[in-house]
Amino acid sequence: MAALVFTLFFFGAIKGYCNSDEKTKSAAAVIERLVGNRVNEFELTIIEKKSEHKDWFEVETTNNLVKIKGSNNTAICYAAYNFLRDIGAALASWEGNKVNLPKTWPKYSKKGNTPFEFREYLNACTFGYTTPWWDWKRWEQEIDWMALHGINLPTAMEGQEAAWQELWKEYGLTESQLEAHFAGPAYLPWQRMGNINSLEGPLPKEWFIKKQELQKKILERMRALDMHPVVPAFSGYVPKAFAEKHPEAKITELKSWSGGGFESTFLVDSKDPLFKKIGKRFIEIYTKMYGKSNFYLADSFNEIEPPVSEHNKYEELANYGSAVYETINEAAPDATWVMQGWLFGDNKEFWTKEATSAFLSKVPNDKVMVQDYANDRYKVWENQEAFYGKQWTYGYVHNYGGSNPVYGDLSFYKNELTSLLKNPNKGNVVGYGAMPEGLNNNSIVYEYIYDLPWSKGKQPVKDWLTKYLTARYEQTVSKATFQAWQLLLESVYNVKYWETRWWNDRAGAYLLFKRPTATITEFKGNPGNKKKLKEALDILAKEAKKYNKNNFIQYDLIDVYRHYYSLCIDEELMECVAAYQKKDIAKGDQLFKEIEKQVLDIDNLMSAQPLNSLDQWVKSASDYASSPAVSKLYAKNAKTLITLWGGEGHLNDYASRSWHGMYKGFYWPRWKMFLEVLKKSAVNNTSFDETKERELIKNWEINWTENN
Repeated sequence: MAALVFTLFFFGAIKGYCNSDEKTKSAAAVIERLVGNRVNEFELTIIEKKSEHKDWFEVETTNNLVKIKGSNNTAICYAAYNFLRDIGAALASWEGNKVNLPKTWPKYSKKGNTPFEFREYLNACTFGYTTPWWDWKRWEQEIDWMALHGINLPTAMEGQEAAWQELWKEYGLTESQLEAHFAGPAYLPWQRMGNINSLEGPLPKEWFIKKQELQKKILERMRALDMHPVVPAFSGYVPKAFAEKHPEAKITELKSWSGGGFESTFLVDSKDPLFKKIGKRFIEIYTKMYGKSNFYLADSFNEIEPPVSEHNKYEELANYGSAVYETINEAAPDATWVMQGWLFGDNKEFWTKEATSAFLSKVPNDKVMVQDYANDRYKVWENQEAFYGKQWTYGYVHNYGGSNPVYGDLSFYKNELTSLLKNPNKGNVVGYGAMPEGLNNNSIVYEYIYDLPWSKGKQPVKDWLTKYLTARYEQTVSKATFQAWQLLLESVYNVKYWETRWWNDRAGAYLLFKRPTATITEFKGNPGNKKKLKEALDILAKEAKKYNKNNFIQYDLIDVYRHYYSLCIDEELMECVAAYQKKDIAKGDQLFKEIEKQVLDIDNLMSAQPLNSLDQWVKSASDYASSPAVSKLYAKNAKTLITLWGGEGHLNDYASRSWHGMYKGFYWPRWKMFLEVLKKSAVNNTSFDETKERELIKNWEINWTENN
């Protein structure tokens, strides 16, 4: 009997362990890719609490075993990473992973939970500004990063063109018509949102196949980690050829987006039967390709004013909201319509309380989720009464266009979160996170933001920073290094939004990055505290000498250096222009030489950051192709997006990059041409024709994008 009881107990235990092991194998795989075979010292258990929607975890070390319990695979990954970073053993960042494991695990016990059911990530624009050339290896790294940071509501926009192509072919569109419709690879996000057509295309056939296979892997991995990928749905936009084939349909040709110069887009009226018919069929095709989804992104009016009549405005807005919801609900009854809340802040003149509440009025509260992610710039949720009972998520863009000045505001994020949680008028807020347009910059910002939903803002920034730096630099940081970072918090990481990236309707992270103009003498200066930044730079430069060349302190030093001297260049550019305008040639020439030296120094130093490289960006685009012709198209897409962008409006330099190759090869040549002509006009006492010079520079930019 004793033997029988032992046997039953033994095999029962094995069975239970195997079930647990099977349920947590995706989390174990993430941890293994971070710490190698030391994953065998982790015991992972998922315990589902049916009554609770929000995630939780428990970590405890016993006899050199790390025991982790959690609500799902993503919660377990976050718990494991939180433990490893707390003890200074690991850090996962875009710059790479740092792992410095102790021989035995220290005594440790921690419990955590979050009031937010969802932690969101990735802007629809990220799929143009950062990810278009990513292969599965790079996506696997990013999904691991998401899991380790507790993200469970990622935007997943890859591979949809294959579904759109199949849909439009069913409606009789030819290969040539579709070729004329699809935008180039880097510009697809804005076509998906109804802003543009055709720009920098055509879309090569190999793109559809490659991205379709990639999206299958992405969704499979996300779902295995218990994430809820947000996938595309129909928001009303159709190709021009489709509109021409259906003259009987009510389809509106919209005004050119963002100042003009782009091909018109075409929107089906919400009451036209085609709206639901197309939308439902798209979800059917998409589901057949990629499996069932529960969250669908559809944005009908992203930076586009709805084509509604003034006398019946609110009813027509309600009909559009209802059409999107009903289309998704009929095709996928258990799913939620997700929409970006950006439009409500971007065009608050149109999206009054009455307009927004009307738009959402016919949608059940639990069937829509508004991603209000621009709280570092707008206060949409407060102005819109927490979206009138609908589900919504709180967050930040932080990064615009992949442009990468050094900034962020850790204290702001902390204070905003604690304030939100206490606010009795917060409504049905179900999520939190960041929706950056570009990645691979300011890692500390995202590290901090994704801890906040778990700490609820209770941990002082100073305490958090100590643990973060210990993990990042693989050792306890010196008082001097910590002092440098305190100065960084007071000088650059106290800036919630880099306001001067838009100045006088001109884009570009710094003056140096903006298309040259003599009006820069009116510039009032960049945000932050330049004096304290220099103090931080001097300390960091001294301390970095004590570390090996591969330590992340060297990476951070480069970031601080190029940011500080980019700010210096902006000031000197203003002085140089003013000097030539005053015909002080000697002073102008001196400043010209100083600027050129600093530009070349920064560019040279940036070569030590392979991620921040023009060559790497263009090469990754070129290598994504399988033929010379396609390679040339991809390379031109890559170069044009981060410079000219497109159109006749103000988007040029919107996606400016502080990269190796850009300072020396793009930004300085433009200013050099401009300053030389300005000087010549001063020497010859002739009028300076800025309009002519800017046009010449634009032509130079076009040649630059086409030159391989």
